[in-house]
This record gives sequence, C-alpha cells and structure tokens, in this order.
Amino acid sequence: MRKRRTPRKVNPTFAVVVDGETEMWYLKMLQQNERDLRITIKPEIPKRKNIEEQYKRVCAFSDKRKEYDKVFWVVDFDAIIKETRETAKNKKSSLDFFIEYRHKINKKYPHVVVIVNNPCLEFWFLLHFEQTSKYFTADEAEKQLKKHMADYEKTEKYFKKANNDIYQRLRPHLTDAIRHSLALGGFSDEAPKKAMSEMELLFQSLGLD
Repeated sequence: MRKRRTPRKVNPTFAVVVDGETEMWYLKMLQQNERDLRITIKPEIPKRKNIEEQYKRVCAFSDKRKEYDKVFWVVDFDAIIKETRETAKNKKSSLDFFIEYRHKINKKYPHVVVIVNNPCLEFWFLLHFEQTSKYFTADEAEKQLKKHMADYEKTEKYFKKANNDIYQRLRPHLTDAIRHSLALGGFSDEAPKKAMSEMELLFQSLGLD
C-alpha cells in the first residue's frame, strides 16, 4: 500500500491594511529582513484613504478566510483627529466612524487586529529609543525622532536603503519599543488623544516579541 503523503504545511498569510506609504515600506523591509519568518505579510493601501474605505477593505480581507489567516488594520490617528476637528457639530466625525467600525470588527471578526498609532508611525519608531507618554503632533513626533535618527526622511529611498534600511536600523531596539508601547496601554474610546502605539500586536503575532 502506498504511503499517504503528509500535506505540506502552508505558511500563514497576514493581510495588513495601511493608510500610507511609510507603513507599506516599513512592512516590506520587515518581511525582507526577517528571513526565518514563516509568515507572508501582504500590506495594501486602499485607493481612497478615508476611514470608510479602509474599513471596507479590512472587511473584504476578513471574509477571505481561506486566503488570509489574520488581518491587521494599521491606523495613523493624526488624520482622524484632524478630520474630526474640521467636522461640523451636527455631523458624524471620523472619530465617531472609527470607534463604530472598531467595535463592529471586535464583535464580528476575531481574526482581525486593529492597530492604532497616535499620532503616527513615527511615534512607534520613537519608542525604539525612548519611553514617553507625551502627546505629539505628527510633525513633532518626526522632529523628536530626528534626535535619534538625524537623517530620517519619509522617502522610499531612505526606507529601503541598501544594507541600511529602516527596519535594519530599528531592529536592535525592537524589544525596547515593544516594552515602551506596552507601558502606554491600548486605544481607549474615552481617551482618543492619548499618545500610544499598538504595533507590538503585530510583532507578537509574528513571534518577534
């Protein structure tokens, strides 16, 4: 009798919905540098970057359970805060929509992880070098980051620089970044302007914590 072949284990695939190029470049460098990682990361930027379109893409990926083992939604919160300030009093704000979508996801999609960076991804980078709970604007966070990475630029060339890309430069400090982000706690509906980054949720799922 012929032996049955043992089914080949397929590596898990994570879809990651992001709202900017910096997140896309960072995740691509993560995948490129973590050679032993047996997980495929597929980042995507929706054509329209508004909060509703991002939510729709997350739900679309979530319904493809055969293709994606987990779905991450990485949100830079500075844009939501800005749009909320500009919303008329009698209208639903971007913050209202985000809180509503987040609750729907938590209730319906247990394999979806919502990650908030407040104000932005640069704050996550900053946590690699210092522990801070100060609330920055996006520009202020980038300025503070440059105290540790003086040549920092939000360009594809900088993020993907050969033999010295953004992930390679930050990787030695990853454990500190995770510890600092955990100390800040997660997103709260009651304190939407709290400085924080939940990027550790991605790294924990990847087994890189």
